[in-house]
Amino acid sequence: TLQDATLQDVDRAVTVAHQALKSSGWSGCPPRERGRVLRRWADLIEQDALLAQLEALGSTRPINDVVLHEIPFTAEAIRFYAECADKYSGDLFPTRDSSLGMLIAEPYGVIAAITPWNFPLSMASWKCGPALAAGNAVVLKPSELTPFSTVRMAELAIQAGLPAGVLNIVQGSGAVTGSALVKHPLVRKVSFTGSTLTGARIMSDAAQHGMKPVTLELGGKSPQLVFDDAGDLEVLAQRILRGFTANGGQACVAGTRLIVQRNIADPLVER
Repeated sequence: TLQDATLQDVDRAVTVAHQALKSSGWSGCPPRERGRVLRRWADLIEQDALLAQLEALGSTRPINDVVLHEIPFTAEAIRFYAECADKYSGDLFPTRDSSLGMLIAEPYGVIAAITPWNFPLSMASWKCGPALAAGNAVVLKPSELTPFSTVRMAELAIQAGLPAGVLNIVQGSGAVTGSALVKHPLVRKVSFTGSTLTGARIMSDAAQHGMKPVTLELGGKSPQLVFDDAGDLEVLAQRILRGFTANGGQACVAGTRLIVQRNIADPLVER
């Protein structure tokens, strides 16, 4: 078991991240070096046997599924953003005959990241990867239902060379820990994946506590549409089934209803 973070713990995690960003030089180090650290992190994620075990234990998913899908997908996402680290720059454009306008990209600072329970590792990689590649610090709150693998993932980041304090983990409920994290004055941006209702609350809290930019990935209600020119019905039936049942149906892109053109409905249902 893991103890929930207190309000003081949240404040300490954010404050340390803010201080570490300045003292470590992470935001000012060459982007290629940040990319190298992230690539080493991705390698460690793929090589670490304990990480897959913790993910399977916490999420109750078969370890084979974690090893074959979740771990490679997580490492791939981090490598993708590692390659982006030195590809994004500012811009230069003429404003008058004798002058130029300059656009310079700078890190936000401390990013609050809140992830769900259905894909703990890959969701963390989607948030930490781009934020760290851009030179930010991250305070990550995983779901209180699946906290273990995220802690191990952060330990591997330190082993890869990420400066201590640049990535911190806080545990606890969304109502207490998550809310305190979103409202903290040193948090400069919020990224959240979860329910639409909670996303609305986070957007409101962020607006009332510093007008922070928010990135939201919320629940879906996805139909699966099948028309009579879609092809082999046997193949379609198998893909439709996977769309409904993959990860136990616990995915924001999972099919929730099936809409089929009338003239192929009966033969498709039979399959």
